[in-house]
Amino acid sequence: MIRLTQGVPVRLAAVRARIRAAEDRFEREPGSVALLAVSKKQEVAKIRTAFAVGQTAFGESYIQEAAEKMGVLKALGLQWHFIGHIQSNKTRQIAEHFDWVHSLCDIRHARRLSKQRPAQLPPLRACVQVNLGSEPGKAGLPPAQVADFITACVGLQGLKLVGLMTLPAPREENEEDRRRPFRALRLLRDRIATGDRTGAALPLPVLSMGMSADLEAAIAEGATMVRVGTAVFGSRDVTINS
Repeated sequence: MIRLTQGVPVRLAAVRARIRAAEDRFEREPGSVALLAVSKKQEVAKIRTAFAVGQTAFGESYIQEAAEKMGVLKALGLQWHFIGHIQSNKTRQIAEHFDWVHSLCDIRHARRLSKQRPAQLPPLRACVQVNLGSEPGKAGLPPAQVADFITACVGLQGLKLVGLMTLPAPREENEEDRRRPFRALRLLRDRIATGDRTGAALPLPVLSMGMSADLEAAIAEGATMVRVGTAVFGSRDVTINS
């Protein structure tokens, strides 16, 4: 029996209600936006509680922490998403243990992940991280380089590009300002999908964008997956040294 951690079911229900309300408000298909519960630095008990009330997809950023959780929670059959910065010496662990990676933006990492993905597993699903504002110090490809990067990844065994991801700078302005970067990512995806940038259509159904503070703006512009952490789990519990 799973002991429910106080607060998680209520917070998770509130986030789901926000997603449903945004789908309705912006005339999105009901259930078209998936929730990725960002569980980095959260206790295993909270993940168990979220699972007990129907959450199966979880996002982690730190390999060692994630590996420990995966071992403890293996019997639950959870879906694990790597959302952190990819390091070359950690690609094998990502390839072997995760179902998704959201932060792909280096062709060397793409090739390593492809080569290191175990043959008995389905291809690792990947989103290309886009740095929409070309912000210094922030990971991600400039929009102008995304189509060529995707073309270079086509044909890599063990890796399946499924969409784009972005982490726009926090915006405290009005709704239109919050929507603008998400619109830019959607339009980029649409141009690539129609072959406008590549000469060949490259469908990318996933738009991984939007977090606690701006998920409504992201859903308005076509998000298919929102990444929400503390709004689901509350304050973080685990101290990470790396």
